[in-house]
Amino acid sequence: QVQLVESGGGSVQAGGSLRLSCVASGYAHNMGWFRQAPGKEREGVAVIMTLGGGTHYSDSVKGRFTISQDVAKNTVFLEMNSLKPEDTATYYCAVARVAARLIQGRADYWGQGTQVTVSS
Repeated sequence: QVQLVESGGGSVQAGGSLRLSCVASGYAHNMGWFRQAPGKEREGVAVIMTLGGGTHYSDSVKGRFTISQDVAKNTVFLEMNSLKPEDTATYYCAVARVAARLIQGRADYWGQGTQVTVSS
C-alpha cells in the first residue's frame, strides 16, 4: 500500500504560478498528476517515468506545466506557470507500476487531492 500526500495548492490570479508536491509513503514507480473540475471528468495532466525520466503532458498544459521527480525522496512536483482560470480544479497525485496506466488515466494509488483556484 502506498499513501500519497499532496501539498502546494492555493489561490492565485491568472498568469501566476504554483508548485504542487506529492510525497509517497513508499517507493513509487511512475508518478503523475490528474485534475478534476466541478462537473467535469477527471483529466490527466502530466506523467513522469521513474526509469529514464521521460514525461508526458496533456495538450492543455504543455509548455506551461513541468513535472519533475526526486526519486530518493519518493516525491513528485508539478510546476505550474501562466495559470489560467480553466486550470481551476482539484489536483490529484497518482502512482502506477506501469506508466501506460497513468497515460491511460488509471492508477494503482491516488492521493486525496489539493485545490487550485485561478481567478481572472
